[in-house]
Amino acid sequence: MAISPPPNLKAIDARKALATIKKGSRIFLGTGCGEPRHLIRTLIEETDVEDGVLYQMFSNTLARYIEDDTFFRRFALKLFFISRPMRAAAFMGKIEYIPVYLSQIPALFSNHTIGLDVALVQVSPPDSFGYCSLGISVDVTKAALENARVVIAQINPRMPRTFGDTFVHIDQIDHMVWYPEPLLTNVPRKIDKGVARRIGHYVSQLVGDGATLQVGFGPLPSAVLEYLENKQNLGLHTQLITDAFLPLFEKKVITNTEKTHLTGCTVASMCMGTEKLYQYVHDNPSFYFRTSDYVSNPTIIAQNDNMISISSALEVDLTGQVCADSIGFMFYSGIGDQVDFLRGSAMSKGGFSIIALPSTARSGKVSRIVSHLSLGAGVATTRGDVHYVVTEYGIAELHGKGVYQRVMELAQIAHPAFRSELIENAKRRHYIFKDQIPPSFDDLLFLEDYKSTYLLKTGKQLSFRPLLPSDEFDYRNFFYSLQKETIYRRFFFPMELFTHELVQQEWSNIDYRKNMTLIGLSKKRFHKEIIAVGSYAEASSSSAEVAFVVREDFQSMGIASYLLKELEKIAVLNGYKRFGASVLEDNSAMIQVFTKRYPQAKVSLSKEDGYRIEMDFFSTTENQYNWPQ
Repeated sequence: MAISPPPNLKAIDARKALATIKKGSRIFLGTGCGEPRHLIRTLIEETDVEDGVLYQMFSNTLARYIEDDTFFRRFALKLFFISRPMRAAAFMGKIEYIPVYLSQIPALFSNHTIGLDVALVQVSPPDSFGYCSLGISVDVTKAALENARVVIAQINPRMPRTFGDTFVHIDQIDHMVWYPEPLLTNVPRKIDKGVARRIGHYVSQLVGDGATLQVGFGPLPSAVLEYLENKQNLGLHTQLITDAFLPLFEKKVITNTEKTHLTGCTVASMCMGTEKLYQYVHDNPSFYFRTSDYVSNPTIIAQNDNMISISSALEVDLTGQVCADSIGFMFYSGIGDQVDFLRGSAMSKGGFSIIALPSTARSGKVSRIVSHLSLGAGVATTRGDVHYVVTEYGIAELHGKGVYQRVMELAQIAHPAFRSELIENAKRRHYIFKDQIPPSFDDLLFLEDYKSTYLLKTGKQLSFRPLLPSDEFDYRNFFYSLQKETIYRRFFFPMELFTHELVQQEWSNIDYRKNMTLIGLSKKRFHKEIIAVGSYAEASSSSAEVAFVVREDFQSMGIASYLLKELEKIAVLNGYKRFGASVLEDNSAMIQVFTKRYPQAKVSLSKEDGYRIEMDFFSTTENQYNWPQ
C-alpha cells in the first residue's frame, strides 16, 4: 500500500478543501463502510460550517457526535436509512428520516428534488489514466457525486479497486485529499444460533440449485447463508455483499454460471464487512458493481430467471402485511430495497420472495407474527407482495391465497405460545370460521423427519409431508377431484360432500403421533397439488387403523405402497406394532399393496365388511428401517 501520494497527484489538506464549503450548504456524505471518515471528522471538528444539511444512507462516523448539541445546532441530519449506531438519535427526534426506495434515491439527486452543493466521497488512488474507483460503495454515492456542484474526495490506498460502474476520473473531482486509513468494517451482530439454524433449514428447502439470490440487510438473512452450502451453481444479484457470502464463493456454491442476466458476474452495489472481504473483491473481475437504481431496479432484477429475494422484517400481520422500518411510531431502519426485490423476483420467471424472521422478540415475550401491526408501524411491504414467510417453526405460503388461508399458514409458524391468541383474534375480525380449530400448540419440528420424496418411473418427483390445518382448501379440492368409485372404496359409502365441518372433525383428531396423515404432492407449474393421502389412527395401544386414497391418474405407480412404508416408519417411532385395515372385496389393488408388504398378514373375509387385514410390522419384506435422525 502506498503511504505517500503519487507525485503527480494534486492533493491538498482536508481543512483547505473543506474550507470551500459555504454556510447553508447541502452536503452528501459517502455511505456505509465506504464513508470518508477523515473528511467527516474534519468537517465537524475543524471547520466553521454552519446551517448545513447532511444527507447520508448508512451512517457510522456521525454516531460519535449525536450526543453533542453543538453538532445539531450546526447541522441538520437527513438519512435514507437509520443504521444501528444512529437509532438512539432517531428515537429522540434528532434525525429526519427520508422514506424512499433505494432504487429511487439516485433520481432524487439527478432531477434535483434533493439538490446537492457538495459531495464528500472516498475513492481509490487513480490509475495511469486518471481513473479512481468508488470501490465498496457505488450505491447512491455515484449519483450524488455526479450531481453535486463540488466534489471533495478522500483518496485512500486502502480502498479496493472494483469493476463495473465504479470509476471516477480525477477531472470530476474538485478537491483531492490524500489520507490513508483503514476502511470501516461491519460484522453483523450474532443472533440465536438455534433459531438461525432452523430458519436456515426451511429457507434451504425453498432455494433450488441454479437460483439467483438477493439477500437483504440485517443479521438474520446473512446468518441463513451458511445453510445453503449444499446448493450448486447459485447466482448473486444483490445490493449488499458481506463476509457471510465468502464461504459460498470459496466452496464454489456461488458460481453465477446459470444466471440469465450478466452470466458469470456477481452483481452488487456495495460491500460491508471485514478486510478479508475487501481484499476478495479488489481487482476481482467476477464482481460487477453498479448504482442502486440499476441493481435494485425491479425490471433489471426480473431479468434473472429463478430470482429469489431473502429479506427480514420486524412484524408480519395475519393478512401478510410486513413492517420492516419502524417499531410502532419509532423509525428503526429504512425501506431500503425490500419492495424493489420482492417485486423484481415476482416478475422473474420462476422467481419468488422469502420474508424470514424469528417468531418472537424481547426474549420470547412478544410475537412477531401479529393479528395486526403495532400502532404507528409502517407497512413497508403490502400483503400482495409477499410469497413466503419463514420462522423457526416452518414455512407459510401466502401468494395467491385468501385471508383465511393466510391466517392458518401464519398462525402455524408463530411461536406455539401465541397461536391460540392469534386464532381467537382472527375469529373476532371475521378472518376465519368461528369453529376453526387452532394449529397444534406443539413444536412440530419433528415433522421434518416425516418429509420425503418419491421418484416415479416417469421421472416425475413427488413430495410427501404431514397434512397441516392450512391445507384445508387443497385437501377438499383433492376430494372433489376423485371419481365416485374411488371415494366409495375409501369411505365405504358414496360420500358426495367434503365440507369445512367434516374437515374440522378430521383435523381435531390429528396429533401426528396417535393419528397421522401424510399427503403426496405433485408440482403443477408453480403450485403443488395433493394427489394422494395416507392415514393411520390409533385402534389400541399397539395397533393403528390404516387407509389410503390415490388420485386415479396416479394409481398403479407404487404410491400407495410408498405411503404404507412411510406410515409404518412413523407408527413404529410412536410405539405401534401392527396395522389393521378394512378393504372392499373388489378392491384387489389395495389388497395386493398390503399383502405384498406383509406376506404373513392375517386376512379374513366377511360378506358385510369385505376383507379384514391384520399386519404385524416385523413380518414385512424389509426387516430394518431407515430411521429419521
